[in-house]
Amino acid sequence: MDLALSEEQLAVRQLAAEFVDRDIAPHAADWDRAESVDPTIVGRLGELGFLGLTIPEQYGGSEGDHLAYCLVLEELGRGDSAVRGIVSVSLGLVAKSINTYGSEEQKLRWLPGLTSGSALGCFALTEPGSGSDAAALTTRAQRDGDDWLISGSKMFITNGTWADVALVFARTGGPGHRGITAFLVPTDTPGLERRELHGKLGLRGQATAELVFDSVRVPGDALLGAEGKGFSVAMAALAKGRMSVAAGCVGLARACLEAAVAYAGQREQFGKPIASHQLVQDLLANIAVDVDAARLLVWRVADHIDRGLPFATESSMAKLYASEAAVRAADNAIQVFGGYGYIDEYPVAKYLRDARVMTLYEGTSQIHKLLIGRALTGVAAFT
Repeated sequence: MDLALSEEQLAVRQLAAEFVDRDIAPHAADWDRAESVDPTIVGRLGELGFLGLTIPEQYGGSEGDHLAYCLVLEELGRGDSAVRGIVSVSLGLVAKSINTYGSEEQKLRWLPGLTSGSALGCFALTEPGSGSDAAALTTRAQRDGDDWLISGSKMFITNGTWADVALVFARTGGPGHRGITAFLVPTDTPGLERRELHGKLGLRGQATAELVFDSVRVPGDALLGAEGKGFSVAMAALAKGRMSVAAGCVGLARACLEAAVAYAGQREQFGKPIASHQLVQDLLANIAVDVDAARLLVWRVADHIDRGLPFATESSMAKLYASEAAVRAADNAIQVFGGYGYIDEYPVAKYLRDARVMTLYEGTSQIHKLLIGRALTGVAAFT
């Protein structure tokens, strides 16, 4: 389904597809078992320009539009959602936020490394006690002369132990979203401890961590944006980040479809390939429709962003539908595989494990329904 993709968009998608088939998909199962992707993959993502999409060339970026970005994220999601997550966070949440809100000095300091893959970023918003209710975060930053001292903890931070810079959200004022400020914190700053989390259901190859801040000192120029405006920085980043997750979910669902179709053509029962059985075709058709519907929702978000139109509600719709569709696709693919779908000789069990978290992070499905409902009615159900 190409619609009216430009030559440049088709070329970047082809580049991403070839990279995935050669350097990611063949290794995804091993990375999942080892609970770590190959760290050299980051540099290769940078070399191909995938970590610099939509970032200006003057800061090391590869420019391009948000639809090209989504095409790459779909291919990465098809290969391994853990790798897709590295790009979604370091580029989608951190680098793009620096490009939007950062000073010239901050852009020159951080963007060339982030876009080249010589550095990674992590997005430190979620805490042990605040997930969906991000405005309730308790990590605090207090003034100390011209500096700030940050104390608190963050949980479930993608790239947490690999990152060179953390975009940290801390309370500098009173309760609620107006008291939150964003900081760029080098991860080698004294007082910052990083603890990698193991035993995850899915995305096992991705470095996920708890970050603990014990009076971590940062200078005044570490603020990203204005004091007290950090919640706006976070929500703007997540509105685009949800598009990234949704694009990756399209790729994951596509991987389910491709695996299920191939297996159905090979596996025989009752004297013929199972692809010829009506109820197997029903399962495949359901996956195919979900893939195309989710992709169109993602492309609509990208189109709105590139044309300067409002996109937050559209992004919630895409993330809600695509994440739930990925779970359905993986579940249906396992059904096609039967008992073989339940063992890791085949990829569909991993797809289901990876898909399940997509309905949780960057806004649960329930939160997105409330966001969509608020947009429709003008009434907030959060309070």
